[in-house]
Amino acid sequence: MEINKRYIAIGLIIAFSLFLALAAHADEADENTIITFSQPIQIPGRVLPAGTYQFKLASNDDLYVVQIFNADRTILYATLPTIATERHKPTSFTVVTLADQGAGKPDMLVKWFYPGHETGNEFVYSKQQEKELAQDKLQTIVANHSTKSNSDDAGAGN
Repeated sequence: MEINKRYIAIGLIIAFSLFLALAAHADEADENTIITFSQPIQIPGRVLPAGTYQFKLASNDDLYVVQIFNADRTILYATLPTIATERHKPTSFTVVTLADQGAGKPDMLVKWFYPGHETGNEFVYSKQQEKELAQDKLQTIVANHSTKSNSDDAGAGN
């Protein structure tokens, strides 16, 4: 029985790795992470088209407000309150959790974990969306990434 669960989990990870290409470049100070979605993704209040986005904490003082920018950080798409969420074991990769809302609807972004952290950010949705979210299938996606410091970013365009 446990082997079947492993195969299912591995199959889901492979399938959604194809669905969601997460190329994450991270900056430790503000947890800046570049994530590329191959399909539209719903965030609280809007749907982001497929593309590359920068996720970062709004400030070091408030660890639970996340900002989402376009790839070159010239357009701010959202500033979102989040709540702390925990995981059992940190990974060295960016991890996001998506809710499958069914055919014809974009997956919903539920959680974002910065590499190496046990505490992440869970996005806050309306009460109606939270009810629907409880019925959706959740998938956790692990991304490969490379870490960049602020000095590496100077002139690099990342």
